[in-house]
Amino acid sequence: MTGRMEDTSMTFWEHLEELRTRVIRMAVAFVVGSGITWGFREHLLLWITEPFITAWRNGALPGEPSLHFASPAALFITYITLSLIGGGILSLPFVLFQVWAFVAPGLYSHEKRHALPFVIASTGLFAAGGYFGFRLAFPQAFAFLLSDSGTVAGSSFQVVPTVMIGDYVSFVAQMLLAFGVVFELPVLVFFLSVAGIVTHRHLIKYARHFVIVAFVLGAVLTPPDPVSQLILATPLLLLYTISIGIAYVFGRRSAPETAASESLASEPEAIHHRHRTARSKDPTRRKRRRAKVSEATPRERRARPARS
Repeated sequence: MTGRMEDTSMTFWEHLEELRTRVIRMAVAFVVGSGITWGFREHLLLWITEPFITAWRNGALPGEPSLHFASPAALFITYITLSLIGGGILSLPFVLFQVWAFVAPGLYSHEKRHALPFVIASTGLFAAGGYFGFRLAFPQAFAFLLSDSGTVAGSSFQVVPTVMIGDYVSFVAQMLLAFGVVFELPVLVFFLSVAGIVTHRHLIKYARHFVIVAFVLGAVLTPPDPVSQLILATPLLLLYTISIGIAYVFGRRSAPETAASESLASEPEAIHHRHRTARSKDPTRRKRRRAKVSEATPRERRARPARS
């Protein structure tokens, strides 16, 4: 190992106290972030409805695009939900740092250096996944979902969508969360490779299987049309390729490599030990030592330490 674990140890109750402190800090950050986004709740609503409005107008649906609420409190609850989502996104870097700070005492010194890259990479990948889904997947999804509305079989009868605002926000939040979590694949591979669970050889070996997994995730997380599946599967395959490089750089070495390095490190000591053994077995050297002892006076013999 290139580093050492901390010598300090904590009891079970001290761990609970540490966890309690971290959770309180995360909760405070979440509340503060939610309070900040509450002031921009209407702007957030306009922002997340952009793909819906675009798909409505491109589909030539009757009337202006609109969302509805069925009860007097539904809109207020939706704004609270939006504020909580925004607060979670704003507080995400601080929350991730607190998680790292809680597990850091059990890590080696060379592993603790990854704290800042972990927070930046996790936050950046989550934001990139959400933005990617919002800009590329959402327009395709809403265009597909609204494509069946309008006149039925060429008659004057029409099917007009009446989308509830609460259902819409829940749908968008789930999609954003799914895309954000999926884009965390390199971070997951980093931890698994550092722990020695997976290596770059494992990832290369199961690359063909992951192609199927990527398209299955694309089918589950997006509407059932080929374009949406391809939009999600393509960046997943790219992230998997990047993860192979991450596992190669940060992964633990295999057992033969570790044994070889340990043998190289212990080789000078082994050579020194063999040299000392050869010197002790040299008969000429032993005769000279005995002659020297026999020529010494009794006082010198008593003063000289005994040698094995």
